[in-house]
Amino acid sequence: MNTSNLLYLSSIANQSAKKATGLFDSDFQSILLILLSSTGIYLAVIVYTRIFGKRSFSKMSSFDFAMTVAVGSIIATTILSETVSLFEGAVGLLMVYILQLVAAYLRRYSWFEKQIDNQPTLIMDGQTILKKNLEAVRLTEGDLRSKLREANVTKLSEIKAVIFETTGDLVVLHKKDNDAIDHWIINDVKR
Repeated sequence: MNTSNLLYLSSIANQSAKKATGLFDSDFQSILLILLSSTGIYLAVIVYTRIFGKRSFSKMSSFDFAMTVAVGSIIATTILSETVSLFEGAVGLLMVYILQLVAAYLRRYSWFEKQIDNQPTLIMDGQTILKKNLEAVRLTEGDLRSKLREANVTKLSEIKAVIFETTGDLVVLHKKDNDAIDHWIINDVKR
């Protein structure tokens, strides 16, 4: 191995050593900025949630889930990124809250709700597994069995219906008597 190769390998080793120690390096100013931006963005979330209401963190629709993910991402970026100021993060959060409020309002109109929300889907009708619906929502029978156990189902005869909700939750309606499910409860469920 010639001298130039040894010098090159030595410089790569030095750069790697600098990067490895950089994982634990920090200065007082960086830590202080993280503490201040964490506090500020946390307070902004509290204030916005109080202003815009509990719906801000509900899990009623896929849009609500997207809101929660967006808020988390903005919080993390504001806290850890040197390129995003606390003010910019707070404005970004405000915009997401406003969009969520507008979407919640517009969901009152069926045309908008159909565009933005998934439709709940019937997975089991009594003891019958609706395999086409199970495939359509990309669940396996193993997923279904797991959720049935979670819902304390010990016999298939205990099930009146299983519905895959717009939020991704599986809801088990138990058979406590022979009464039919009120139509209003399952009005929007895809069969």
